[in-house]
Amino acid sequence: MVNRAVLAHRLFTSVSRQHLGSLIAELAEPWQTVVEGRRHEVRGGARKRAAGAGARHQLVFTDRVVATLIHLRHDLPHAVLGLLFGVDRSTVTRAVGEIRTLLARRGCAVPDRPGVRLRTLTDVFAYAQAEGVELRLDATEIQVRRPAAGRGGRRAFLSGKKKQNTMKATVIADHKGRTLWTDALRPGRMHDATAARNEGIANCFRYFPEVEVLLDDGYLGLRRDHPGQAITPPRKPNKSALADVHARWEQARHQHSSDRITIEHALADHKRWKQLLRWTHRRNNLPDTYRAIAGLVSDRTANV
Repeated sequence: MVNRAVLAHRLFTSVSRQHLGSLIAELAEPWQTVVEGRRHEVRGGARKRAAGAGARHQLVFTDRVVATLIHLRHDLPHAVLGLLFGVDRSTVTRAVGEIRTLLARRGCAVPDRPGVRLRTLTDVFAYAQAEGVELRLDATEIQVRRPAAGRGGRRAFLSGKKKQNTMKATVIADHKGRTLWTDALRPGRMHDATAARNEGIANCFRYFPEVEVLLDDGYLGLRRDHPGQAITPPRKPNKSALADVHARWEQARHQHSSDRITIEHALADHKRWKQLLRWTHRRNNLPDTYRAIAGLVSDRTANV
């Protein structure tokens, strides 16, 4: 076993001690509610002993949060974490599954609005219209294991861009690169614009007409359907156009790229967490993992 104070250091968890303390205070009650609900279901009724009676947890709640953060940041195997904390591997597996789900439900922090979280695409568009924020949207791909031979839908994860089996996440950030929302975890074969449409972005454009979103060339269909709101780089002029027309196009395209680069910085912040470099676990756990990491990153950047 390693000293618990050492394991809670920022080098292992990637969060400050103050941030860790706020996470523990925020998640303690929801976690206890989940535990009591599971016990109630097993008992089939109300508890018969006083609160606090019975066996104690081998891994206390604070250590569960720390172990989950280490797993997300460094992708250490559960067996190694069990050795560090002095418990069985299965105990760590259950702890990571519980805390990861709670972290995923938190949503993303709102800049300069302590206690307010954005959990849905509608929340983000409502915030952007109320605050006059210009959004940036892009998708990123995470390599996953190839589905077993003979399993249905095997080709759905094959990305035409990466030439690998991937899952694709859609992310929204503001002009400073602060993550505001992430979701739409889809198989890598699905087009970026299709993934955004499946999350209901068309309705958001309709109900929040003042919101503008900067996009790359992969979202030309959204620009066609929502002109003035979905903004992509200007189209290249004909070769026969005058030199000054090409010069203005180059300048406009460079300005658009400079304005949109902050979403690339946000995606790079996410990829600093090792689990998002290459996903080697069950694919159905990747959406919660990505949402959990995006929420943690947004906490750090909310006051930048």
